[in-house]
Amino acid sequence: MAEAALYAFVAFLVILDPPGTAAIFAAMTAGDTEEEKREQAVRATVISFVVLVGFAVAGGFLLRALGIGLPALKVAGGLLLFLAAADMVMGSTLLRASPAEQEAATRTSEDISVFPLAIPLIAGPGAMTTSVLLAEQAGGDLLRLAAVLAAMSAALLVTLAAMLGAGWLARLLGETGQHVIGRVLGVVLAALAAQIALDGIRESFA
Repeated sequence: MAEAALYAFVAFLVILDPPGTAAIFAAMTAGDTEEEKREQAVRATVISFVVLVGFAVAGGFLLRALGIGLPALKVAGGLLLFLAAADMVMGSTLLRASPAEQEAATRTSEDISVFPLAIPLIAGPGAMTTSVLLAEQAGGDLLRLAAVLAAMSAALLVTLAAMLGAGWLARLLGETGQHVIGRVLGVVLAALAAQIALDGIRESFA
């Protein structure tokens, strides 16, 4: 159980990329007060939690209703996560908020907690896919599912802490440090994605 929770925590932590999210959050809320920043960070985290729990609980049911098995989900999910990893390593924006979206967010005084902060920065396609994959791997074991949800909650709390300390974190890491951490996490995610896809291929031929 502890091993499953640790695996889920690392998977969510890598895909959520707290340092990268914090850097974008700092840019988007540069003109806000500390109270506004805190409110938006907390609200975005809660929204992301609800979205990801929804995918974890209902995603598998929907896939089964469509006749999609776990091996196919692993292959597709692994490929999707690999694309997210490529985004992180290469600095592209295929599965992330585009520079235009980020720039538009910095120019607006509206609440950005739903878009683009919660979706797609935090609860993006990669995080949604990870939620469904890990929930399905639990195989109906409620304790294991609870461990996955607890790990997801812990990763979201780390992301929230990074956003709340975004200014300090940005000064500590610097732009180069943020890029290095993002790319290292991307490589780890690529390896994780490849393993998930290979497991799905192996299971489909078993």
